Amino acid sequence: MRSKIFIDSDIVIDFFTDRKPFANSASEIFEFGEQGKLQLYLSAISINNIYYIVRKFLGHKKTIKIVEELTDMTKIVGTTRKEIVQALRNNFKDYEDSIQYSTALTIDGLEAIITRNVKDYKNSEIAVYTPTNYLKMQNESES
Repeated sequence: MRSKIFIDSDIVIDFFTDRKPFANSASEIFEFGEQGKLQLYLSAISINNIYYIVRKFLGHKKTIKIVEELTDMTKIVGTTRKEIVQALRNNFKDYEDSIQYSTALTIDGLEAIITRNVKDYKNSEIAVYTPTNYLKMQNESES
């Protein structure tokens, strides 16, 4: 059974914009998803943020194609009133991360949240890793 992980929007942006020095580890995460080793989850509310930032790098037409590709590469989890209200109560400094976290909580069997901003998830009940640390852990468990 493949592991379920929730990816923060920064990981998606790093991957599609080839943002250095973060792109390599983000690419590996997506590659594991393509290989069927991971099931990648993403909050629906993150899509507009991803579009907004990626568009600055690549323009509208290319970004629309990327969002379409992203819908094939990930399972997009809806964000409802329940998650929005929960996010207000999570005691997170970053509200966007709090919404993503509340959405991640709805996924049964979720193994981890992958983000570059681990400190923003310090109150998480779900394991939180940077892409590099998660990949290192995966490599060690395969050895």
